[in-house]
Amino acid sequence: MQTKTMIQLAATLGAMSVGIGAFGAHGLADILESTGRTETFETAVKYQFYHGLAILGCAILSHQYPGRSDWKWAARLFLVGIIVFSGSLYVLSLTGVTWLGAITPLGGLAFLMGWGWMARGASKLNG
Repeated sequence: MQTKTMIQLAATLGAMSVGIGAFGAHGLADILESTGRTETFETAVKYQFYHGLAILGCAILSHQYPGRSDWKWAARLFLVGIIVFSGSLYVLSLTGVTWLGAITPLGGLAFLMGWGWMARGASKLNG
């Protein structure tokens, strides 16, 4: 994943977080209230936004320290986490399909692995 791609991805995910959050608060309020999953939906939006920012951090680190793949792997893992964690929570919130809760932790694991890859990259820096 190129630095430019990571920045574009982070910007897209950030914009989507704002849009999805606003749509959830206004356009989907009745559906979320009927499923009782408003907080679950909000959690999905927050984690998407936080990890979109983490991808932006990976892009900055990738630009600052070119030639290191740690930041790129971290960004990929954050993206997988967003898709699996936030994606499963979005679907769960809107449909009430509870079996999706079983795959949500896999997205959380991807987030943890992404942070681990960031730490791994930092451990290789001088100083």
